[in-house]
Amino acid sequence: MSRATINDWTEATVQLGQDAFRDVKYQVYRADGKHFLEIRDCGDQPIHTLELPDGMKLDRSSYEVLLRYVLLDVVAA
Repeated sequence: MSRATINDWTEATVQLGQDAFRDVKYQVYRADGKHFLEIRDCGDQPIHTLELPDGMKLDRSSYEVLLRYVLLDVVAA
């Protein structure tokens, strides 16, 4: 499997509600022609890996917006 890092591990505090926050870290990478957003907690436990749509190019602030929506969905489930 060919893998390339697009955005190395970045720590973020994500607001999940009015008084609810979650500290996580994430990275964006390309593997076999697909892009992925991998999210882990600060203890390095996996939370979720999301395959990004083909051709989706984002900047760092967009990754953090996407991160919040993924966490809201995962935490709500």
